[in-house]
Amino acid sequence: MMLKKMCALLASGLLLAGCGDGDVKEVRDWMEQVKRETTPAVKPLPEPKEFVPYAYDPEGAIEPFSEAKLLNEMQRVAATTTNPLAPDANRPREVLENYPLDTMRMVGTLQKGGVSYALVQIDTSIHQVKAGQRIGQNHGLVTRISEGAIDIREVVQDATGDWVERKATIELAESKESGK
Repeated sequence: MMLKKMCALLASGLLLAGCGDGDVKEVRDWMEQVKRETTPAVKPLPEPKEFVPYAYDPEGAIEPFSEAKLLNEMQRVAATTTNPLAPDANRPREVLENYPLDTMRMVGTLQKGGVSYALVQIDTSIHQVKAGQRIGQNHGLVTRISEGAIDIREVVQDATGDWVERKATIELAESKESGK
């Protein structure tokens, strides 16, 4: 029995050894032949373009980085553009539009006739502000007054001269005496 198993194992080993490398050698020979006969076709690179430097003559020319040039361009663009956000230049300005927002402090709120007012301190004077009132130097409009803050929508020009909206807030200032 052991001899039969040994013979069967030896016979199967011989059969497998006979099937070994027949087709693989043909495939390898074909691949070597294709490598020898194939030449890659590479297009030549185009000639580089000649660089011609620009000579800048500052005599009589406008300084390209001057603030005046930028402001003139912004005004020109603003005059030719009909942006719905553009502020009305003919509207009479309110008192609080003469002060920047960072000089204002909200010091409290009050109710009068069902309308909420914020108390805003500028230097030593106190002003009452309500929703819909103009405030600040950037065409600000008070949109909401809460017990802790004044919400403002400002309209400013961006770097391209377009009018854009931005939000600002003046928060209730903490009292020195109460620590609030």
